[in-house]
Amino acid sequence: MDRRQMMQLAAILAAARPANAQPDPAPAAPKLSKEQLAAALAVIGLRFDDAQLELMLPDVGRALGQYDKLRKIDVPLDTEPAYSFHPGLPGQQPKAGVARFRPTLASTAAAPASEEELAFLPVTRLAALVKARRVSSTQLTKVYLARLKQYAPKLNCLVTLTEELALRQARQADAEIATGKYRGPLHGIPYGLKDLFATKGIKTTWGAEPFQEQVIDRDCTVYTRLTAAGAVLVGKMSMGALAMGGLWFGGMTKTPWNLELSSSGSSAGSASATAAGLLGFAIGTETLGSIVSPSIRCGVTGLRPTYGRVSRYGAMGLSWTMDKIGPICRGAEDCALVLNAIYGPDGRDRTVTAAPLHWEPAMPLAKLRIGIAQKAFDRMQGEEKEVYAKALDALKKAGARMTPVELPDSTAGTLMLLLNAEAACAFDDITRDGRVSQLKDQGRNAWPNSFRTSRLIPAVEYIRAQRARTLLCEQMHAAFAPYDVIVCPPYSHLGSTNLSGNPQVVAPCGFVKGMPQGLSFLGRLWDEGSPLRVALAYQSVTAWHTQRPPLK
Repeated sequence: MDRRQMMQLAAILAAARPANAQPDPAPAAPKLSKEQLAAALAVIGLRFDDAQLELMLPDVGRALGQYDKLRKIDVPLDTEPAYSFHPGLPGQQPKAGVARFRPTLASTAAAPASEEELAFLPVTRLAALVKARRVSSTQLTKVYLARLKQYAPKLNCLVTLTEELALRQARQADAEIATGKYRGPLHGIPYGLKDLFATKGIKTTWGAEPFQEQVIDRDCTVYTRLTAAGAVLVGKMSMGALAMGGLWFGGMTKTPWNLELSSSGSSAGSASATAAGLLGFAIGTETLGSIVSPSIRCGVTGLRPTYGRVSRYGAMGLSWTMDKIGPICRGAEDCALVLNAIYGPDGRDRTVTAAPLHWEPAMPLAKLRIGIAQKAFDRMQGEEKEVYAKALDALKKAGARMTPVELPDSTAGTLMLLLNAEAACAFDDITRDGRVSQLKDQGRNAWPNSFRTSRLIPAVEYIRAQRARTLLCEQMHAAFAPYDVIVCPPYSHLGSTNLSGNPQVVAPCGFVKGMPQGLSFLGRLWDEGSPLRVALAYQSVTAWHTQRPPLK
């Protein structure tokens, strides 16, 4: 805009002001010394001469006043920024069309003789039993409620037991199924929600002391859709405070494989309870490993969908350009069934695409182009190397033909300032008023310290990082162009794929020192079906996903 255009704009704005209106008073400029300004600039690696600092002082002082006014605007915690991240490159949109969703029809054999056997069945088997009325939803719900009461205290995986609601939903499911109104494979199946999803009339604590009595007066989209699918909510599951780790205001959530160890997080309770047979499936969220990591630690199957697959309306926001919602289950096909119930636009989350979900479990693996991050596997040593070598051999026996590939990962660590800046913004209010000091973990790597230090991330660097992220997305797109699925160790490309928005499936693949390990299947944007298909093939020739933790 040149000087003439600026003068024209000023004239238009002046004409729009009522004749008797007074100009807005400029905010008082806080006193700021040249030495303070120089010190602040030094923190972000900049140095200017005295004349330049003198010129900057008045404007920086006025800006501080504007920042103060901005902080006084009441911005509710669930308010998203007026921008959004799109994982696709320019011109790269998900292919429109009708979803090809052809789930496996499980056998309707008789129900297991014991409640223990029943509790550990995958959703595919539970759905067949409930549909055939060989097990009622009420019966199944009571089994899981009893197990939650027995084992959740040991695992510290439950925040709120929703017993009354669950029994009411289960009775409704039984009545509908009896009259032929079957809603699909989740009808009558008990599940748990990570406790960052809003459920009207039920506490939503975010695992954090400042919010442990919080009740949000609405339902999130995920809960609304699962209710429409006939699923039965048995509890709100524990999560690391404000979505980090496994430590919440009630203590540390444990993996059922070793009660001395954390389940990891932040979808801590969702993974722990699923592994322990305390519910049929659970919902988690991921920003940087919060589905993948606890799924591995607890020995279950987790799916982090493409960024923008599932609406985050009513879910706690941590990083608006990185948060994703996905299922944690006992098998790959269970994940497909749950994702099918919750994905797609809702008119509330602007990031959600209308891409169809394709699930074709009968597709031969020969039709899929599969890559393998071979160098990452080659770097393994000892017992870990043996476990993953056997896993890859099993995958080959299942029909997978894999070609070595390398994925970009070099800039992912640098770009994590995006997550830190957005999280600090999301919880800036409790950082400023001191409530963040109520969190149990106050260590160097915990949120309180991160929120405080991230206050010094410059806006210019944040935007530069988003531009560098575009370059990473371009590199990921090029790397995936020849492949439908890439097999890799679960953590080797966790940063880059969370930044690019690619989906990831993790499946149990053995044990190292008594703890579960996971094999990772990465997919192309908006194609969760392909990595789930390869994971299903792997699970068809192995039994790691059927192992039960020694709870007793």
